[in-house]
Amino acid sequence: MSQVKGLCVMDVDGTLILEEVIDLLGREAGREAEISQITSRAMRGELDFESSLRKRVSLLEGLPISVFDKVFNTIHLTPNAQKFISILQKNDILVGLVSGGFSPIVARLAKSLDIAYFSANQLEVKEGFLTGKLVGAIISPEVKQATLEKWRKEFKLPKERTVAIGDGANDLLMLKSAGLGIAFCAKEVLKKEIPNHVDKRDFLEVFPLIDFLE
Repeated sequence: MSQVKGLCVMDVDGTLILEEVIDLLGREAGREAEISQITSRAMRGELDFESSLRKRVSLLEGLPISVFDKVFNTIHLTPNAQKFISILQKNDILVGLVSGGFSPIVARLAKSLDIAYFSANQLEVKEGFLTGKLVGAIISPEVKQATLEKWRKEFKLPKERTVAIGDGANDLLMLKSAGLGIAFCAKEVLKKEIPNHVDKRDFLEVFPLIDFLE
């Protein structure tokens, strides 16, 4: 890439992809109903993100790590996500992923889309099985915001050349700190606070909102 002219940071679950990976993992663990109910409430902003994540991850204890191959093969990119990302990259706009989901999935997604910058939660694994615990820093709403700022400063970009796209309550701080925050097929809690909405699940709808694309 030549000189970076802008930055677009995207949420993953429910934004870049159609599914919530933790709910798919819950299905494999036989706890889908319980987990998806907690996910819905967390994304609407009704529950603290970190404690609700720890609770959901605890229900995955005992799953083999081979589950990630199975889950990765069942997720779907949002319509035109790949095209959107490649057009940004051709215009020297760096694309980064910041996810409250999990690194085994997000790392593969990033690689498949030629994205070098990504951040996601790490699940603890012992002897090939999930322990039901997380390791390292949790990708909380505050960490999502801080990651966008870190990447922006790394490339010496002004705020107005940053875009953040997300759908859940945990994306609010990140969207607010970008030059352009976009609530993408978002929960009401986000739409109330973020003026720019895309309500059709198609990434081509995002282009008209980005004013620094040549």
